[in-house]
Amino acid sequence: MLSTQVRLRVEFICERIRFRAPVELEDMAWIQKWADHNPSVATMLSQARRAAILGDDPTDLDDFCQALDIGEPDPSDHLKGPQDPLALAEWFQNKRKWFRGID
Repeated sequence: MLSTQVRLRVEFICERIRFRAPVELEDMAWIQKWADHNPSVATMLSQARRAAILGDDPTDLDDFCQALDIGEPDPSDHLKGPQDPLALAEWFQNKRKWFRGID
């Protein structure tokens, strides 16, 4: 459970990220530490990053992914086309712990 002060700071930083406003390095480090240990903060941060990347005109599938907080918002991390099985396995190994089923 987040304190009101922490929640308000997280919301403030996420709004700045969402609207591509400058965010201090200290604030980014602070929110990332919270996101690493708190699923609610991780979801808020992920949704803010996704909104910053997709902008105001996402497709229906993007809306769905945003609402469920699934998928990788960074397009540079997407795999496209046929993949070598070893490259595919390596890509999955680098995903978040929850994706791989590890606590």
